[in-house]
Amino acid sequence: MTDIVIAEFMDEGAIRQYLGEFTVLYDPKLVDEPQRLHAALADCRALIVRNRTQVRGALLDAAPLLQVVGRLGVGLDNIDLAACTARAIRVFPATGANDLAVAEYVVCAAMLLLRRAWFASAEVAAGQWPRMKLIGQELEGKQLGLIGFGAIARLTATKALALGMRVAAYDPFVASTDSAWKGVTRLDLPALLASSDVISAHTPLTPQTRHLISDDAFAQMKQGAILVNAARGGVFDESALLSALRSGRIGGAAIDVFETEPLTEAAGRAWRELPNVVLTPHIAGVSTESNIRVSQVIAQTVCEALRNA
Repeated sequence: MTDIVIAEFMDEGAIRQYLGEFTVLYDPKLVDEPQRLHAALADCRALIVRNRTQVRGALLDAAPLLQVVGRLGVGLDNIDLAACTARAIRVFPATGANDLAVAEYVVCAAMLLLRRAWFASAEVAAGQWPRMKLIGQELEGKQLGLIGFGAIARLTATKALALGMRVAAYDPFVASTDSAWKGVTRLDLPALLASSDVISAHTPLTPQTRHLISDDAFAQMKQGAILVNAARGGVFDESALLSALRSGRIGGAAIDVFETEPLTEAAGRAWRELPNVVLTPHIAGVSTESNIRVSQVIAQTVCEALRNA
C-alpha cells in the first residue's frame, strides 16, 4: 500500500523531513502519464499535486481510498472541490507560502517591460549599439493597478509603493473600511483600467472572472499600458490580448498563466510573433525559497491529516 502519491515536483528535503513515517511514491512524471498515475492511486490515502494534475472525474474514481489532497500552491481550479467534499476528501492549499515569489515576479516583470532593454544581449554581442530604440521608462511615478486585492496583491502593493509607484486596486469584495487600503487608491474597474500604467491580475478564475479583461477592457486602457498575469489563465482573453499587443494598444505583457498549459504549437506561434512579451511557464510562485516553504507546509499538513484520519 502506498500512503502518499506525489505527482508533481516537490522539495525532496520536505518529503524526507515530514513524510518519513509513510510510504511515499514521488514521481513528478506522473502528471504526464494518467494511466500510471491512476494505477498508483488505487490504494493511496493522500495525493499531492501542483496545478497541472486534474483532481476530478476519472482520477477520483481511480482513488477509492483517497482521504487528503495537498495542493502545492493556492489556486484550486484544477481540483473538483464539490466532488472531493462528496467523497469526504479534505483539500489543503499552501496558503501564503508563495506570496512573496509572485509579488516579486510582478514587480520584476513590470521593470523588464517598461525598461525594454532585456532582449538586447544578442544585438550588443553582435557589435550593434541600439541605444535609442532601447530607451525605456522608469517604474517610479507610474501607477500600478491591481485587479483583486487579496494577500498577494497587498504584498505586491507594498513592494511597488517602496519603489515609488502609485498603487490603485479594484476589489468589490474588500470593504472600503479595510485597513489594507492605506496608501492604495480604491477604484472601480473602468477607472483603474483608464488610469494605470501597469495592470496586474490577482483574482481566481471563476465564471465571473473568465475573460474579465477582454476587448472592451483593452479599449479602456491607457495607450501603451503594461500587463502582467501571474494569477490564472483565462482572466485575460488571450485572443483579445494578442490583438491589443499587435495593434500597439498595449505596450507589453508578461504572461505566466495560460488558458491551455502547456501552450499548443499553434498558440505558441501566435505569441512568438510578438517582440513585446515575456512568457513564463507558470512559475511566478515558484522560487527556490518558495518551493521549500510550499513543500514544507503541505508535507506537514498532509502528515498531520493522515495521522488524525
